[in-house]
Amino acid sequence: MHAHIVCAHPEPRSFNAHMSAIAKTALEQAGWTATISDLYAMDFDPCERGSHYAQRLKPDRFDVQLEQREASATGSVPADVTAEIARLDKADLLILQYPMWWHLPPAMLKGWFDRVLVYGDVYTSKKRFENGRYAGRKALISVTVGTSEATYHHNGRSGDIDLMLWPVNFTLAFVGYTILKPFVAYGVEAGLRYSDNSIVDKRLAGITTNWQRTLSDLSSVPTVPFNLMADWDSDGHIKPEAPVYSPFMRHKRDLDLS
Repeated sequence: MHAHIVCAHPEPRSFNAHMSAIAKTALEQAGWTATISDLYAMDFDPCERGSHYAQRLKPDRFDVQLEQREASATGSVPADVTAEIARLDKADLLILQYPMWWHLPPAMLKGWFDRVLVYGDVYTSKKRFENGRYAGRKALISVTVGTSEATYHHNGRSGDIDLMLWPVNFTLAFVGYTILKPFVAYGVEAGLRYSDNSIVDKRLAGITTNWQRTLSDLSSVPTVPFNLMADWDSDGHIKPEAPVYSPFMRHKRDLDLS
């Protein structure tokens, strides 16, 4: 089995970089092979732009999907993107390691999605969800946040962590991945410290141990269900009889809007 880890943090000595290294070591100790794409160290360009495409179908106006599809058809997808797709193709498990910044992934990771999940090669209208390129593969978010678990509960001050991670998980499900329950490292205090250093150090050590334990028994990690193509009608609306998994995709009658 092979795992690929995508790390999106600019500091090589960060806790996120540490978590990436721990993941690689723990998986290798469990008999896996593992690789890491450290996006900042690679100087990966997260901005999709016309200059990435040497042979533009329409040089006068940059249409992202059009140029991605043309590049897919002609085998001219940018080399850095082709390399990332090859790494994903090889992996049975994808791990995304990143910090929560302003309730979202860093722009670097969002740009990685924009460029690597290429229209044509990676997804099309028919090649998505259970028919996606990465159907049968698993994906796992590992994210660090600065405050306590309680603040990320439903109605928490920092926001509901399940809802905040839903867009990233949905993107992964869209291209076919089976989604594992995210690993959230709470209380990873950085520049702004709420606790004594000794308390933070003990907390980070506990997180590291739990992360190693999680990776040593991935079969016990529950999956996050997502709807399949068959759950939507011809207009793209969820069918009345379809199961409901998320407040972002459920019947209006089930929502409590009071």
